[in-house]
Amino acid sequence: MTTEGKTNLTRRSLIKAGIAVTAGAFGGLATGGVWAAGSDKPEKEEVKIGFIPLTDCASVVMASVLGFDKKYGVKIVPTKEASWAGVRDKLVNGELDMAHVLYGLIYGVHLGVSGPKKDMAVLMNLNHNGQAITLSKKLADKGAVDGPSLAKLMATEKREYTFAQTFPTGTHAMWIYYWLASAGINPFKDAKAITVPPPQMVANMRVGNMDGFCVGEPWGHRAIMDGIGVTAITTQDIWRDHPEKTLGTTADFVKKYPNTTRAVMMAIIEAGRWIDTGLQNKLKMAETVADKSYVNTSVDAINQRILGRYQNGMGKTWDDPNHMKFFNDGSVNFPYLSDGMWFLTQHKRWGLLKQHPDYLAVARQVNQVDLYRQVASAMKINVPKDPMRSTKLLDGVVWDGKDPVKYADGFKISASAA
Repeated sequence: MTTEGKTNLTRRSLIKAGIAVTAGAFGGLATGGVWAAGSDKPEKEEVKIGFIPLTDCASVVMASVLGFDKKYGVKIVPTKEASWAGVRDKLVNGELDMAHVLYGLIYGVHLGVSGPKKDMAVLMNLNHNGQAITLSKKLADKGAVDGPSLAKLMATEKREYTFAQTFPTGTHAMWIYYWLASAGINPFKDAKAITVPPPQMVANMRVGNMDGFCVGEPWGHRAIMDGIGVTAITTQDIWRDHPEKTLGTTADFVKKYPNTTRAVMMAIIEAGRWIDTGLQNKLKMAETVADKSYVNTSVDAINQRILGRYQNGMGKTWDDPNHMKFFNDGSVNFPYLSDGMWFLTQHKRWGLLKQHPDYLAVARQVNQVDLYRQVASAMKINVPKDPMRSTKLLDGVVWDGKDPVKYADGFKISASAA
């Protein structure tokens, strides 16, 4: 049988199995606009994808800049947004089709927490790792450089301490709350929590509005470059290979434009794979996203940590193998149900949810596992058989999704704890 015959047979078998596959997955055959019997042609060819100026928007940006989107029959229009609240509102009202978005924000909207309630979808992970918790240089000068030393300073030097995150239900809020609590600090009773958009973090620390913050790169490294903060911990040291940003949209969009959704996912996965392939690609990505159209910072603020080259602002440097990844042989992008459930346990822990939800049922509604499997199958990317995964966080507590109620109620420090 000819190669073309084999491709057509593979295509037919996938379509028969209910998998609408863009021809672009088969050696770029879709570039001329020829789809299998027209069945998988994207229904909507121009897709507006919102992003916040952070390094981890890179796979969305590079899918557009490098033309991976055209290969799959769509045009990605990256749209720069000022805040996560703005991203939320524009997703809900349809101004944006999709977004580079915080995992917990999508879950919050789905359950009507921290904003309007609307059925939402996590299509896939965009990245693992690569965020950091920064403490002000003033705190570091007093010896507060990590969790235990911060707790010691707060116990002896009594005043109001303020810590910033980027959105109430988002990833950065959950990382900094978890880290503070692991050091014995209640983020709400022992301190004040505020919300600040990522690009404004460094400026706010510079004028003394906060003692610490959690945000995505490049703003952690930027604080070090500017001499105003130190890295207390990276988020991969809180949870190695943790879920971070997602490609998020509304459930209505997925239902109305399934082929478009798959095509965009393929383009962004391919861009993530490109970024993770070699030094030159990472440097090209850093140069591209540093531009004022995207992150608007110096290339140096991005390219060190994207390569795993870390410094903490106090003389320590190290190479971190668990730096930000966008593909990592396909392990990054799978939307594990247990990942979504974890954010819900933390929302319950910190009083954002008043009652326990049906954790697994909500995750199944939001995380588009079957859709992702279709895309991965078409792209010949391995997917895990089990949509749950197990991990041990920095405090030694294991999360595996098996008993979320017990897990959520098991923390000594929580919103309801005295």
